[in-house]
Amino acid sequence: MTDAKILVIDDNTAVLSTLKIVLKSVFKTVVAVSDPQLIPALISAGDVDAVLLDMNFGSDKLDGQDGLFWLDRIMSRSGLDNPPAVVMITAFGDVGLAVTSLKKGALDFIQKPWDNNDLIKKLHEAIAKRDALYAERQKNPAVAETEQQEAPSSLDEMEKLTIQRVLESSGRNLTTAADKLGISRQTLYNKMKHHGII
Repeated sequence: MTDAKILVIDDNTAVLSTLKIVLKSVFKTVVAVSDPQLIPALISAGDVDAVLLDMNFGSDKLDGQDGLFWLDRIMSRSGLDNPPAVVMITAFGDVGLAVTSLKKGALDFIQKPWDNNDLIKKLHEAIAKRDALYAERQKNPAVAETEQQEAPSSLDEMEKLTIQRVLESSGRNLTTAADKLGISRQTLYNKMKHHGII
């Protein structure tokens, strides 16, 4: 069991219950809540290692803006030297949303329905990356400034990264990957050709 605290935020109680069961067998502490308004209070102590954050709250909003808003709040917590790693979770194969969340500081994303092993792997990797970045900033304060300057990678680079991750999680099956990304197989093929990942 990993000595880490995971905060799960999703307005679907069935999803929350399932995630809590899956993650409790791997992580020491799992807190699952349906109301994103609780995020500031729950992360204020600085003891949350990762946040698994839904992109949409409420059945009437499906554009991901709620998730992006709360991602911004988490990343801008001025009182935290080492904000939690954020992994976004969404039911929609929207490359644009995934790219935007990564540009805003999320370390990864996963789509519903998820694979439990893939989800756990991504959380472990996100926590490790967050800890490595923090250690590097402690050793070299100039790194934080450099990171900020380098953070806005080009949209093209972020799209390439997103496609590579979805291809990997789909066993490089183009039809499955295209479905997950919410684009046609031909569009995916054209994007792969554009990015040189064929």
